[in-house]
Amino acid sequence: LARDGCPSLLDVPLPEVLRLAAKALGKHVRDLVVMTLDRPRHAGIVRDVRSTGAGLHMISDGDITAAVAPSLPDSGVDLYLGAGGSPEAVLAAAALKCLGGDMQVRMWFHEEAHRAQVAAQVPPEDLERVFRVDDLVVGESALFCATGISDSPLLPGIKFTGHRAETHSILMRARSRTVRHIRAVHNLDHKVIRLRSRAQEPEA
Repeated sequence: LARDGCPSLLDVPLPEVLRLAAKALGKHVRDLVVMTLDRPRHAGIVRDVRSTGAGLHMISDGDITAAVAPSLPDSGVDLYLGAGGSPEAVLAAAALKCLGGDMQVRMWFHEEAHRAQVAAQVPPEDLERVFRVDDLVVGESALFCATGISDSPLLPGIKFTGHRAETHSILMRARSRTVRHIRAVHNLDHKVIRLRSRAQEPEA
């Protein structure tokens, strides 16, 4: 779906959203792959996606990389749907800005008390506003970097071989849309790993 002039799809029935996405991608709905977090709050999404015959990929965590996945050429994911945290939405928007992707998000409140708390801090119109990538990440100076801990559509996780650890990182720049992949091999015999949970060096 084109970024410019694309209306909000957040209030459109999900089967219709999938039909529009399939048309834009030149696919049949049954060939789409939708990713979502495996959470009770997403039961309606799961039901609606399955009713259309589209593929469904449910994940236990990692909603930032999942939100970025549809903008990656080889991820095998066409859409990411669901409710998550605001910090994760901004981080995902930074990555999408670097890739030329887009998303539509709106504030989600898990209970009325939460809504009242937020309403006291933001303009009333923002409570129902649909935010896009350019609303969350203004300008072209954004950078996004990440290192994989566990396997995800964005990055492989850490691989241990003996006393060595292999990590994969990504560094992206919005202005030039440059994407750099960094593979590093760490010799654990010569590297101190500080455990944040203990704030001290581990014993050998």
